[in-house]
Order: sequence, then C-alpha cells, then structure tokens
Amino acid sequence: MKIGTLVLDNNLVMAPLSGISNLPFRLLARGMGCALVCSEMVSAHGLIQRSEKTEKMLCSDPKEKPLSIQIFGADPDIMAEAARIVESKGASILDINFGCSVKKVIKTGAGAALMKTPKKVEALIKAVRKSITIPLTVKMRSGWDRSGDQALRIAEIADACGVDAVIVHPRVATQGFGGTADWSIIGKIKTAISVPVIGNGDIKGAADAILMQNTTGCDGIMIGRGAIGNPWLFSQILSCFRDGEIPSVSLDQRFEMMKQYVDSTIRCQGEKRGCHMMRSRLGWFVKGLPGSNKFRESIKRIASEDETIHLIKSYLNDLQKVSVQNPTATP
Repeated sequence: MKIGTLVLDNNLVMAPLSGISNLPFRLLARGMGCALVCSEMVSAHGLIQRSEKTEKMLCSDPKEKPLSIQIFGADPDIMAEAARIVESKGASILDINFGCSVKKVIKTGAGAALMKTPKKVEALIKAVRKSITIPLTVKMRSGWDRSGDQALRIAEIADACGVDAVIVHPRVATQGFGGTADWSIIGKIKTAISVPVIGNGDIKGAADAILMQNTTGCDGIMIGRGAIGNPWLFSQILSCFRDGEIPSVSLDQRFEMMKQYVDSTIRCQGEKRGCHMMRSRLGWFVKGLPGSNKFRESIKRIASEDETIHLIKSYLNDLQKVSVQNPTATP
C-alpha cells in the first residue's frame, strides 16, 4: 500500500490507542509485521506550549519506522504549527483526529465534534496540508448519525484538500466502542474518493480482516483493540492473506513477548513507572489461560524488573507442568 510518497510493506496499520499505543507497544506490532504504527493521539495545544508530558509522546525508535503521529485540536493555526513540530521530530506521516468522542475532547470542538462543521474541517486540513511535506491522513468516525453521510462529506473534503489517505472507523460518535461497526460506510467512501481508504473497527481475528477487505474494497486495514495482548494478530492476518493459514501461538512465544514488552517499557519509562504499568498490562497477554487470575493477582504490586521476569517465568513453568501432566489440556 502507498500513502502519498510512502510505500508500505503491506496494508496493515496499527490504530492510535489512547494510553496504549506508546513506543513499547508499537515495537511489538512492528515485530509482528504491522507495516505502519500510530502514536497515541497528541494534543496540538500541548505541543506548541512545549508541554514536557506531550513532547514525550513523540519519543520514537528507528526500529518502529514508519511511524504516524496523530494530533487533535480545532484551531487551524495551532494544528498547522503542531504539524510542523511533528514533522521536525521525524514522523513518517501526520494524522488528524476527527474521530475521538471523549467528552473532554468534544467540548473543545476537536475530534468527532469537527464532523458537524465541514467548513472548519476544510480550513483545518488546508492549513495543515500547507504546513508539512510528509504524507497527511485523517481518521474519522461515521459522524453523529448512522447514515454515514457526514463521514462521506468529510472524506470528500479531505480528498479535495490533498489528504493522502482516509481512515474510517464506522461507528457513530455516540457509540463509543459499543455495538458493531457498519462496514458498508467504508465501502461507500472507497467508491467516492480517489485516495486510499483504510478500514477500522471490529477486527478481532484474521478472518475479520479478510472479510472487511473483500466486502468493502478498502486498501488498508487498521487494527486497534484486537491487538491488545495479541500482537500476533498482525502476523496471523498476513499469513492468512498469503496462504490461507492462521498460525497458532505457542506458550513460549507468548511469554517471550511478555518479557520483551517488560524490557522495552522499563527502558522507555524507567523501572518504577514501567513496573507500575505492567501491573495491569501483562494481564492482557494471559487472558483465557489456566491460572490467569492468580497471575494477575501476583503482579499487582511488582516493583522491579527482576521480580516481574521471575513471576512471568514461574507462571510459564506452572503452565508447562500442567501440559506435561495433562497433554490434552489447552493452555
């Protein structure tokens, strides 16, 4: 897939996930074959005010490139200046958020609120497009009603204003992540605009990705929540596209990735902050495994890398013992 001047290895994209898609998580996705990873959404105001916390969200690693940085805001001038900062930090793509439906974002007129005001969207995209040379994308929802008409209108504006790709999560703003995504809206937008369309929403397994592409004709597939604790989803989708096979994930692979995630998080965040984050995040990787509740309980107070790795190894050892004693058990 090609987005502007950027040629990607394949058509799989990792979604921007607030509080989740930081550098360590993005590295896992890239390691599993994801062609393009995206940052958490970054405040344009925070960037131009040089907020230390906001600037840390731009931290990157050459191993994760290409990288898309998503920004949100409602003022064209502020968004343009923030876009220039993002480009100066080495981002491969700049993405504008038109989809966030969190109340504190909506109240500022940003995110999905902008879908109600096409003229503001046009002014904002034009300002950002003029300010940068890297490829520009926009990510949107269906809008505020189920017809998808707002999304179609915004997509057409984006296409006319020089955007290089449009990402569509076809849920209305009031849905949050509830209900189901209406993939038919992705198909409507695909037939209406000239730039690549990337579909997003309800990709929980490889079969979902195949079905989305076949039913909508989308150029790319964006995976978000389905990859939380399951970054192998990217490699499974690629395998399914390639030869129709969906490889299983062994216990050793699962637990080795957990250790990698711990290591990269602590290197990025420091031991204290990194261990605090792992208290909840390691649980993502063991969902459905025997004894997972006990493991989650054991990591609630982890305070060092050594302790964390020890608990991971101990849990793996326990699971392997169960497999040896009962070969028919499904770990």
